Amino acid sequence: MKLFIDTANLAEIREMAWLVDGVTTNPSLVAVEKRPFREVIAEICTLVQGPVSAEATALDTDGMLAEARELAKIHKNVVVKVPMTLAGMKAVQRLAEEGIPTNATLAFSANQALLAAKCGATYVSPFVGRIDDVGGDGMELVSQILEVYEAYAFPTEVIVASVRHPQHVLQAALLGADIATVPYAILKRLFDHPLTDAGIERFLKDWKGMPR
Repeated sequence: MKLFIDTANLAEIREMAWLVDGVTTNPSLVAVEKRPFREVIAEICTLVQGPVSAEATALDTDGMLAEARELAKIHKNVVVKVPMTLAGMKAVQRLAEEGIPTNATLAFSANQALLAAKCGATYVSPFVGRIDDVGGDGMELVSQILEVYEAYAFPTEVIVASVRHPQHVLQAALLGADIATVPYAILKRLFDHPLTDAGIERFLKDWKGMPR
């Protein structure tokens, strides 16, 4: 399973660039950086080798297409995030024909993911944490999407998004998701376990007591 980092913070990306396979951003994450949007995306593309998702903010198909074409000019690794709406999927279909990769974002049902795949989306992003927040089961949705995609051999890759904790990453891996996009803080927590810390402490204590 590939790991993307879900951030627009350049320091976080630099620290984790050796590990991650790509980056996802959204307007909220970029706004925190208080820098021009295109400038941030361009710099991110110099830090990682893989896909970098940048979101179109227009709500109509023509507006999304215009934004997407400009975003694609920033760098060959830019993937255009398009909302999972009727207008968005019309844009995705056109962009697929033009060879511009897309990420159908804000997906909350298997039917939406099916439509994204049929329209030629490169990626689809089910937001598992937001589903859990309202009492649903985000990982069950991922399971459904993967089953549908396998049944029809859709090439669209599933990005498990809105990851809230390390267990979401593990569940995504166990289900066979293509990608999990993980916030910086949670990505760091994947390295941690209290027994690892306790073991290191014990080994060092024993080592210090050995004769040299």
